[in-house]
Amino acid sequence: MKTLYLDCFSGISGNMFVGMLLQSGVSFERFSAAMASLGLTGYSLVCRPVVKAGIQALYYNVLLDEEGHGHQHGHDHHHDQEHHGHRNLQDITEIIEKAPLENEVKERSLAVFSQLAQAEAKVHGIPVASVHFHEVGAVDCILDIVGTAWALKELGIEQIGASPLHVGSGFVRCAHGLMPVPAPATAELLTGIPYYAADIRGELVTPTGAALVKTLAAYIGPRPKEFVHHGTAYGAGTKDLEIPNVLRGFIGEAPHW
Repeated sequence: MKTLYLDCFSGISGNMFVGMLLQSGVSFERFSAAMASLGLTGYSLVCRPVVKAGIQALYYNVLLDEEGHGHQHGHDHHHDQEHHGHRNLQDITEIIEKAPLENEVKERSLAVFSQLAQAEAKVHGIPVASVHFHEVGAVDCILDIVGTAWALKELGIEQIGASPLHVGSGFVRCAHGLMPVPAPATAELLTGIPYYAADIRGELVTPTGAALVKTLAAYIGPRPKEFVHHGTAYGAGTKDLEIPNVLRGFIGEAPHW
């Protein structure tokens, strides 16, 4: 089976996952067109080669027309809230279901968002329907999740495995103040997933990254001996660390996991 194994030695985020898949050979033009079909506005896509601590990687990200990333501090302007603060699962479901994308892409994307909503609901003690995705419902998160599902389909990936996740350490600032790493929603999503902290300070696994692994990976653990890869790709994160801030993907063949 055509297999992707995620080597998460520097964590994982949505934009790192997409960047790695684009470096694997997915056409950025086709990707951009597919994302445009969601009908979202107020953003542009960045895709450029970078070097991270000696590793050639592809940096992909969503730039919002408003300054900064609205889901980090999007309560300054009313229109920011409209775009980034107040989309619930039903709103996101409608956006994805209306898009002219293949059913498999829609189902995978909605499964990831369902995991995110359940984690947020549990952390905040509210029903899933009341979750407003204040941290994860922004335009960039929708594009990262749908973009990952679309690019996996484009590459013909049949199964996904992942290494234990390096989550980082210390504290991260979010809407509620300082939170320990992994932040509560991320920690909830990491239930049942092996992860570890080393001496890198900061958040290496985002809620989106954790939800993608939890939803899509059939296997999480050391790289299986029978897996033979025929290609590698690297998606860059936004941090500059003493280790390369990249997600490494091995693409090859493996028996069913």
